[in-house]
Amino acid sequence: MQRRAFLGATAAAALARPAVAQGRARVLRFVPQADLSSLDPVWTTSNVTRNMGYMVHDTLYGSDAQFRPRPQMAAGHVVEEEGRRVTITLRPGLRFHDGEAVLARDCVASISRWMRRHAMGQKLAPAVEELAALDDRRLQFRLKRPFPLLFEALGSPVAPPCFIMPERLARTDPFTQLREVMGSGPYKSLDREFIAGSGAAFERNAAYEPTPAEGTGYTAGPKLAHFDRVEWHIIPDAATAAAALQAGEIDWYEQPPPEIQQLLRRNRALAIEAMDPAPMMALMRFNHLHPPFNDRRIRQALLPAINQEEFMHAAVGTDPSLYVTDAGIFTPGGPMASEAGLEPLRGPRSLDRAKALLREAGYTNQMIRLLGPTDILVPSALTQVALDLFRRLGVNLDAVLTDWGTVVQRRTSREPLERGGWSVSMYAFSSMDFMTPATNPTLRANGAGAWFGWPDIPPLEALRDAWFEAPDLARRQELAREMQVLAMQELPFIPVGAYRSQTAIRRDLADRVRGLAIFWGIRRT
Repeated sequence: MQRRAFLGATAAAALARPAVAQGRARVLRFVPQADLSSLDPVWTTSNVTRNMGYMVHDTLYGSDAQFRPRPQMAAGHVVEEEGRRVTITLRPGLRFHDGEAVLARDCVASISRWMRRHAMGQKLAPAVEELAALDDRRLQFRLKRPFPLLFEALGSPVAPPCFIMPERLARTDPFTQLREVMGSGPYKSLDREFIAGSGAAFERNAAYEPTPAEGTGYTAGPKLAHFDRVEWHIIPDAATAAAALQAGEIDWYEQPPPEIQQLLRRNRALAIEAMDPAPMMALMRFNHLHPPFNDRRIRQALLPAINQEEFMHAAVGTDPSLYVTDAGIFTPGGPMASEAGLEPLRGPRSLDRAKALLREAGYTNQMIRLLGPTDILVPSALTQVALDLFRRLGVNLDAVLTDWGTVVQRRTSREPLERGGWSVSMYAFSSMDFMTPATNPTLRANGAGAWFGWPDIPPLEALRDAWFEAPDLARRQELAREMQVLAMQELPFIPVGAYRSQTAIRRDLADRVRGLAIFWGIRRT
């Protein structure tokens, strides 16, 4: 997809025109949580880009509702030499949207690029002796040692998923952003209808052949596209989006704010339901490269002032059924969640204590730059709470509040503050991202290879390595508790709560895949 500028229609006209030209039954109109500012679902972990990626790309394996890997583009695989040789065979007839055949070498290049950016891929890469295409339909891993989670990694829905792209694109450095979209998935992107800040459109890929494999849920099973056309409309104003949903001009509003949800509940044609059956995670992320948060004591000084309930009220309202406090570094209710090490987040909160700890840690009014979005619901709400918190702490604060697309671009900067860098930022993640150490990108502490903020905490990496080698669930849970204790001391991030994201959708839409904004399976009744 090439970025092109067009003189053109207003958002209202863009909404109305397809209703006449296309017919309502075969068009799904959607308001995403933010603008589609990046087209490269490997370069960024942004949920909105991942959602787009699942429309137009496919994966070798998917993940079912129990997070078990299931074949997608793969016809099957053979594991030999006690797990050190793995050969994957592609299904016949796979083609990219430009008509070119999907070949094993496309998969090799795509996996190689993905391994540089994905939390599990980064663990897999050192175990790979060689990854090569044997012929057009077979690719082979030769491993230095067995990697039992290989198929879970290739099928992981955690951003960035291992999307298969043409070799010519996948050869791009993973830290360089792609500007073109070319996939083999159930929908094609319509280049000429992509307008940054306005919207995008996708058409059903008539040549797409869904996998015959069973195991539906999340990203596994046949990807059945029931709409001829899916339109994304960027409507930053919540009241305008709500009015369009009520009027039938749009079908699905991904993330309405709490006060708008109350309004929409009164409309019998609409349903407000959980986007994800498990709670999503919210966090405060530090830049570990530059002062003041390169000092662990400065990070720790904030803990007495962190009130998870305040952050969650801003994100989803005061209904206690919609949020979880005392949240740690793993998804509440998940297999790795525990209460270990969370004492600093419990008990009475104290700004005075936080101020005293800042002074003791040597904070002398150095600038703190808070980077945050204004146009994406939960991170924006979290940022406002953080803004108020830092002001009450009396720090030298510089707030950079801008659109989500700019945040996604600017957070990649490793420059110091005087050259445009940042100090702290607020984020929200899908529940699946934080289920285990294998999938939690913000728990990586490998310096330059870590997620934005770049913490360098070798003992935390050592515990993560041990987790991968653990012989059973009990040992993995024990190591996860140790990781949480250490993380709450070193603070690659501070968890600020977990919440149940709500989405608004018309009641005549059925079979929505729970967990992400996914556009296969869903149909109009």
